[in-house]
Amino acid sequence: MAVIVVSLATSLTTAVVRSSFSFSPSLFLTKLKSAPCLRFTFSVSPFDSYRRRGVKLMAHSARATLGLTQPANIDVPKIAFSAKEIDVAEWKGDILAVGVTEKDMAKDDSKKFENSLLKKLDAKLGGQLSEASSEEDFTGKPGQSLVLRLPGLGSKRIGLIGLGQSATNTYNFRNFGEAIAAAAKTAQASDVGIVLASTGSISNESKLNTASAIVSGTVLGTYEDNRYKSDSRRPVLKSVDILGLGTGPELVKKLKYAEDVSSAVIFGKELVNSPANVLTPAVLAEEASKIASTYSDVLSATILSAEQCIELKMGSYLGVAAASANPPHFIHLCYKPSSGHVKAKLALVGKGLTFDSGGYNIKTGPGCSIEFMKFDMGGSAAVLGAAKAIGQVKPRGVEVHFIVAACENMISGTGMRPGDIVTASNGKTIEVNNTDAEGRLTLADALVYACNQGVEKIIDLATLTGACRVALGPSIAGVFTPSDELANEVFTAAEASGEKLWRMPLEESYWESMKSGVADMVNTGARQGGAITAALFLKQFVDEKVQWMHIDMAGPVSSEKKRTATGFGILTLVEWVQQHSS
Repeated sequence: MAVIVVSLATSLTTAVVRSSFSFSPSLFLTKLKSAPCLRFTFSVSPFDSYRRRGVKLMAHSARATLGLTQPANIDVPKIAFSAKEIDVAEWKGDILAVGVTEKDMAKDDSKKFENSLLKKLDAKLGGQLSEASSEEDFTGKPGQSLVLRLPGLGSKRIGLIGLGQSATNTYNFRNFGEAIAAAAKTAQASDVGIVLASTGSISNESKLNTASAIVSGTVLGTYEDNRYKSDSRRPVLKSVDILGLGTGPELVKKLKYAEDVSSAVIFGKELVNSPANVLTPAVLAEEASKIASTYSDVLSATILSAEQCIELKMGSYLGVAAASANPPHFIHLCYKPSSGHVKAKLALVGKGLTFDSGGYNIKTGPGCSIEFMKFDMGGSAAVLGAAKAIGQVKPRGVEVHFIVAACENMISGTGMRPGDIVTASNGKTIEVNNTDAEGRLTLADALVYACNQGVEKIIDLATLTGACRVALGPSIAGVFTPSDELANEVFTAAEASGEKLWRMPLEESYWESMKSGVADMVNTGARQGGAITAALFLKQFVDEKVQWMHIDMAGPVSSEKKRTATGFGILTLVEWVQQHSS
């Protein structure tokens, strides 16, 4: 009992299991049932909205953390976006940013632009734009930018931003927005106008999506997560005018939607970027509760304690959590529209390992990336980020469950050992032949729980396997599903959101390597095809009547170049939910 009194950070499992060292295969779910236990509650003050209304996205209540680290409160960029139809040469501001393809940069025999807009701007600038682009070898390739301070236009500077051979999708235009944000930072510009050199072939609907992608890229490109830096600069960009892509209420609505979803992506980035000494399972649950409190008209929160998870027989999840001094928290948010008939019930399940040491199969050696294992809750960040966005945009006709089995995978005398057998909440037994394949064990019980909510479709997201990252690289997530219908829906959503997915096979013959001599299955199979066997493992915990998809996002959860989180998955999830809205 002394262990229980010492600290609220001491887990139920630690307090109880330390009192007995006798071995029993059913120890975890038998002796704990009658043991004394702690209940954890959160004091969450309701508020109207996140930063848009003056409240920080991750404003943790003051608490002592290992290292005494507390994140500073950094505002999401407050940028005023508007759409205008004016003469771009007369537009007044700091930078007029022109998106140009390689074709737009074509010049005639006299080395003058053939594109009508560039020709007009160049004439106003006395031919200096065409001359400078030639001298700087600017050809419109992606990643190229040329910002010049030249007299002759309403703007102080003109910038050419390369779009590549063509710019036809969300991914290109979001990158364009990020490039504009980078140019604005360099020039310390507060007012930016954005125009495309060629818009003639873009339909009205495509113009809405193009403007939305540019806004999203600009917001995400402007924001820097400096919460853990002692000194940081605030962005100076204050206003952005979208020129030449139309005006009207539909466009205004689309721009507002882009801002809302972008703020949710930033929230997801902040979750993943937060170190494990700050973002514990309890804090992750607290952040989820804040989302529900903010949008209480449509969202509710249920946070299950370890005791409640024992009652639900979640032995697979609790086995992973057993070694940590930070207790597990099972998170369930539910979105229900405030009015109207619900036509679809969906679930989003995210892996929520706030830190993964590997357990007794500890991560060691070059390339183990243990220092980046705070990223192992990237799936939960995608799910909670989507919950925040859904709470803001409030789609009609669809009920959505957001589920995260949050915990840490640590090492201690109470921890799960290689060779242990755990029992999931659907009764299936798992021989743990590798404690570093822990994410699938937590997802097993989360998927069973999701199916019990009566949903028709489930998407789970997880930084599950290094094998998927090796196969697809750092930018593409692997998709596993037996449902062609669900695959088509999600790939349509991903294309609209500009996120990259690739469908992988669910090769049933590989299941042979997942068979155990003493339990229903092992938790890891042969080295070859590791991402496939991981997906086949998860499939054992999904009701056959439920359409299910697993997204392995081990690659795109973070940017190697920037060494920070990407917020991957949120845009696609929100778009997918919107598809089911009436």
